[in-house]
Parts: sequence; C-alpha cells; structure tokens
Amino acid sequence: MTTAQAVGAVSREAAEWYAIDWQAINRNVRRLQVRIVQATKESRWGRVRALQRLLTHSYSGKVLAVRRVTENNGKKTPGVDQEIWDTPEKKTQAVHALKRRGYQSQPLRRVYIPKSDGKTMRPLGIPTMKDRAQQALYLLALAPVVETTADKNSYGFRQQRSCADAMEQCFKALRSANTQWILEGDIKSCFDKISHDWLLAHVPMDRVILQKWLESGYMEKHVLHETTDGTPQGGIISPALANCALDGLERPPAGKVPSRKTSQVPWRWETVCQSRPLRG
Repeated sequence: MTTAQAVGAVSREAAEWYAIDWQAINRNVRRLQVRIVQATKESRWGRVRALQRLLTHSYSGKVLAVRRVTENNGKKTPGVDQEIWDTPEKKTQAVHALKRRGYQSQPLRRVYIPKSDGKTMRPLGIPTMKDRAQQALYLLALAPVVETTADKNSYGFRQQRSCADAMEQCFKALRSANTQWILEGDIKSCFDKISHDWLLAHVPMDRVILQKWLESGYMEKHVLHETTDGTPQGGIISPALANCALDGLERPPAGKVPSRKTSQVPWRWETVCQSRPLRG
C-alpha cells in the first residue's frame, strides 16, 4: 500500500501572504490618501483625523507597511529584540499584530556610521521591526498632509522629488538679474534637537503613538538612555517629522533681510526658526 505525503505544504499564514492582491492594496491606500489630501486642502482637520484613523486601522495599510519594512535595505537589520521578519508566516503574523490598542514601542538600538568627512561618526537609532512597521503605517496617513502643506521649494526627504529638481529651481531663481542674496545654512544636530513639545503640538497625527516613539529611548552598550528631545535618525517617519518642523524657512521674516549688499548677513537661522508660522 502506498502512502501519499504532502511535501513542502504551504502554511495557512504563508498562503495568506502569497494571495495578497497588491494592486488592490495599493489602490485602496491611494484612494484614502487622495481623500486626506482633499480634506487637508479644505482645512477640514476633523475629517483628516477620521480618514487617517481609517487608513491606519485598515488591512491594506497594514500589509503595505509590513511589505515596506521587509523589502527595503534594512530588512535584515534587527532592533534591540534581534528579530527580523524573513518568512511569509512572520509577515502575516506581523500584519495581524499591528494594533493601536496595547502598543508599546521599544528602545532603539544605537549604532554609529561614518559621516561624509570620514572622521566623525553619525548616531543612528534602529527601531525594532514592529516599531518600523508602525511608523510606516502611520506615515501612510501623515505623508498626504505633509506633502500638501510643505514649502513649495523644499526638496529634502520629499516624495517624487530629487536633487535634480532642486538644481533646476536654483537655476530658475538665479538667472534673474534681481537676485541679490544667497543664504546657505547648516542646522546643527537637526534631528537630535527638534522639540518634542513642538512636534506633539503641531504634527497632524495620532499624538499618543507619536509620544511613544519620541520617548522610547535608546540602548547603547546594554544601557538604556532616555530621549528628551529630537527624533532618531534611522526611523522611517523621522524625515517627515523633521520636514514638519522646518516648514516655513522658505519665507524670510519681514524686515530682517537687508535691502543692499553688506559684508555680513545680520540675522541668524535661529531668527528664522522663531519667526516661522506655526500650524496647529
């Protein structure tokens, strides 16, 4: 008598992941994002929050977030829990585990990478896979608002924008004979010094979740350190948070820019930061 055995049978969770219709998933998320953009343009912030909640609780948003963190360059880089999602079973389990209720972020894993000068080191905070997926999920809901309200000529960490776009805009601005001033600024420790209070008061997203990320701390040499300000370099949502804080720098404060050439610009970047309009 011959006994037939199933070899290499696909588990139920793996089958669920393989059966996902990614075109439909992207279409569902895109539809909600378009509605968020429309509500933002109309300044209907209550509707924006409702649509953001709908997106962050949707199955489509969750699977797209898990797909992002499991297919990018950091997919094999674990956080403090040393866990990665490298199988379809783990990815499906992660999708169903992405919930707001009971969510608690874990500390970041602090690593250092060399800066462009080759001498100094830049600190990076590596979140766990679950925290990365949560950030990717909430970024899906935050990005439509940030992209709609952002400065017209900001190009860093912007969707569908690149250095080539910035160079083109510089060419257009500088070819005019009326151009008198070129201001170059380097904001020291930009990510590290952003105020938590400002982010919680002005970033249009779930403040409970945002506060958990900002106050999660980081682990370095098995020691837990608190974070009282800044947003970690290495977090998926950090560039969007930084852009929220920097919006407004494009508009110089009235009466501060000199009308004729001088040997020194008599105002500082701190003046610009204090003078920029804030949006609640």
